[in-house]
Amino acid sequence: MSVRRTRFYLDKRNKRFMGVCSGVADYFGWEATWVRIGFAALTIMGVGFLPLVYLAVGFIADPKPSMLYNESPEDRQFWKNVRVAPQRTVRDVNAAFRDADRRLRHIEAYVTTQNSSLANEIEKLR
Repeated sequence: MSVRRTRFYLDKRNKRFMGVCSGVADYFGWEATWVRIGFAALTIMGVGFLPLVYLAVGFIADPKPSMLYNESPEDRQFWKNVRVAPQRTVRDVNAAFRDADRRLRHIEAYVTTQNSSLANEIEKLR
């Protein structure tokens, strides 16, 4: 089974009631406590349909697969950026590849040109 990292999941390990607030926090990379406080504040201020939406999401959404709990912080940050701003993430990855390609071309040009000092160093190593 393929796990989609850009999908919303209920976070059952950090849940208080059904894992909806912790799932929202995990999806956007926010602190779960602030999401819970915001939910409570909006409910108290009169957004009456919010508890119904909470319950619906709690019953409809799938729990987070266990393999996603073991991600490294770098992977977690990368996939959060993909979820929140996919165009920017694609642009950043493309820029990183262009930079790596530029550096590789520079190294290749340095090695393949007539560089007597480099040739002498290579000969010393033999």
